[in-house]
Amino acid sequence: MDGISPISGLNGGRQLTPAEHAEVAKLMARDREVRAHEAAHMAVAGTLASDVEYTYQMGPDGKLYAVGGKVRIILTPGQTPEETLAKARQLRAAANAPLDPSGQDMIVAAEANEMEANALQEIAKEHAPAPHHPSDSPGLHPHGLDKAA
Repeated sequence: MDGISPISGLNGGRQLTPAEHAEVAKLMARDREVRAHEAAHMAVAGTLASDVEYTYQMGPDGKLYAVGGKVRIILTPGQTPEETLAKARQLRAAANAPLDPSGQDMIVAAEANEMEANALQEIAKEHAPAPHHPSDSPGLHPHGLDKAA
C-alpha cells in the first residue's frame, strides 16, 4: 500500500485478531479503490484540478487508510468561448474518468455540459451572419418592392 506508515506502538505490538485482519483487508481494498478513483480524475483534469485531499481511517494495525477523497475542479469559463468549450469538455471527461463516478462526479459532469452548451451558443452567435434587412439594399422599398417599377 502506498500511504502513511504505521505509527509505532499504536496497536501495542500485539497480534491482530482474525476480525481485525478482516477489517485491515477491507480498509486496504477501500484505500486502493479511493486512490484509483481520485487518480483517474487527476490524470484527465490536469491543471484544472487541485491536489487530492484524502479522508483517513486508522486501522487496528495502527496504519491510516484512505476511505474517501476529493479533487477540487475549477469550473470557471475560459477567456474565449472556444477556450471555455475545450475546458468544459476536459472537465466532463475528468468527472467521468473513474470507473464508478460518484454522485458529485455526475453533478460536475452536468455542470460541464451546461458550460459546454453556453460556449457553443456563444460560438454560434459569433459566427452567425449579420442580419440582412431589405431596406439595406439599394433600390428596394422597405417592403421589398422596387420603387422604379
